[in-house]
Amino acid sequence: MTDTVPLQIDVDALQRLRQSGADLALVDVREPWEFELCAIEGSTSIPLGTLARRAGELPKDRQVVLVCHHGGRSAQATAWLRHNGFDKATNLMGGVDAWARRIDPTMKVY
Repeated sequence: MTDTVPLQIDVDALQRLRQSGADLALVDVREPWEFELCAIEGSTSIPLGTLARRAGELPKDRQVVLVCHHGGRSAQATAWLRHNGFDKATNLMGGVDAWARRIDPTMKVY
């Protein structure tokens, strides 16, 4: 039996996972210009439009948290990944905007 991973988490839950040392991949699906403006430390940029061809770069054996600006594109990415065998894909609700407002106030918002 595999660990059940939630379909989505909020920024507080992500912060707790990171603080606990959880082995997860953080994938930002925003456009490159958005990623350059601000990004959660340790995240990898894989724009949504490239996800299908780059999915092989993602681990299937550990949690993958998908991030975008507010949570819409990352929800699409999570649904696509789950449909394609990534049972541990999770959407970050509120995206980098919520992260900047609740967790890292030094992060640029746009």
